[in-house]
Amino acid sequence: MKKMLFLFLSGCFVQHTIAQQIIERDVEIEQMVKEVSPDSLKNYIKTMVAFGTRNTLSTQTDNRRGIGAARKWVLNKFTEFAKKSNGRLVAFIDTTTLSPDGKRVDSVLLLGNVVATLKGTDSADKRIFIISGHLDNMRTNVLDRTGDAPGANDDGSGCAAVLECARIMCKHSFSATIIFVTVSGEEQGLLGAYFMANKLKAQHLNIEAVLNNDIMGSNNSSETNIINNTQVRVFSEGLPFYNLEKNASTIRQLGLENDGISRQLARYVKEIGERYVDNLQVVMVYRNDRFLRGGDHTPYVENGFAAVRITEMNENYTRQHQDVRKENGIEYGDILEHIDFEYLRKNTALNLCNLANLSKAPAMPEAVKIDVKRLGNTTNLNWHAPKTGKVKGYYIMMRETTSAFWQKKFFTPQLQIILPYSKDNYFFAVQAVGENGNESLPVIPEVSR
Repeated sequence: MKKMLFLFLSGCFVQHTIAQQIIERDVEIEQMVKEVSPDSLKNYIKTMVAFGTRNTLSTQTDNRRGIGAARKWVLNKFTEFAKKSNGRLVAFIDTTTLSPDGKRVDSVLLLGNVVATLKGTDSADKRIFIISGHLDNMRTNVLDRTGDAPGANDDGSGCAAVLECARIMCKHSFSATIIFVTVSGEEQGLLGAYFMANKLKAQHLNIEAVLNNDIMGSNNSSETNIINNTQVRVFSEGLPFYNLEKNASTIRQLGLENDGISRQLARYVKEIGERYVDNLQVVMVYRNDRFLRGGDHTPYVENGFAAVRITEMNENYTRQHQDVRKENGIEYGDILEHIDFEYLRKNTALNLCNLANLSKAPAMPEAVKIDVKRLGNTTNLNWHAPKTGKVKGYYIMMRETTSAFWQKKFFTPQLQIILPYSKDNYFFAVQAVGENGNESLPVIPEVSR
């Protein structure tokens, strides 16, 4: 019996020593990435700027100016793209009426998000992935609804990324569903994102990941004058906001303070983004958003969904929330001329390859467990197959406890693995791998006794 056990363990070790491999690009995703066009992105932003202002409180009756005209234009673009989707892309403006709050909303407001849903091809696959940008913008005074506010970068850049991803991806098929959305009310307090996130939570939908894009098209900073178009930041939280009190004891006991679902998504975004987008480093920032600030991913995080914010590496504060003007030789205002469209192309491609890889992959493996029935210097993991998707096998991911990123991947076609690495010294996770090599999000194992 001891001899048989030794042979089994030896076989596992040998199998997973030779199973480490270089992960290649999916040809279809690689082609989609090549289709991202700086010219298309420029045309989107140029049109959005031409609406004069997109302040959430601005006119909704003028056909050429204000948030109402901008929303109709985005809806028309989604409808245009839908013609090449074989009926799978459907778009509408999702509205709600809000009362004045005495702060950033001073009158009754019809709030509207422009939502386009690309239905997945597998009816059994209930996963939904979301890419978001905010259509509204502001001048120095957030209640100024009449003055010009170009909003080219904040957040014309994020909305342009949403539109370009929709244009390209609607021509392809994905197992899971993808939602492309430009929200309103961000500058008024994330109103559109809260409306959408709360609604999705109430409907008990399986929102597996949210990529929020906000201020992602400029390459230089104010004050420090740093120019950088080869890095982009991804903000994510480590401790889960949702049900933290309920899970705090387990998190502390297992040392998982750096392994919330949003942090796992950020690691995934980095790995996949750098796999497909050349000359772009994804820099993970260990906080939910910039210091004491917030973005449209936050309402999703607060509802228990994995969500991250994608933002340019160095922000220029002479252009954010500023009336267009020139003072002391400095140009203020968020105008088109300040956008680096090659940089925006790369950041848009970062979104696209992640959405595509996630949506093509099988669902996450179920019931991932780490066996702790006895002490030892090996780690025994087991799991169940995902609910949907054709599975080629599984990646077991491993990293040292001090490492920010997963350092090794082991492949197995089985539903369990014994690794010659101590669970005392490493963190582990399991991904399902599809027939074309697309990986699901990783799942941290629970304890099995």
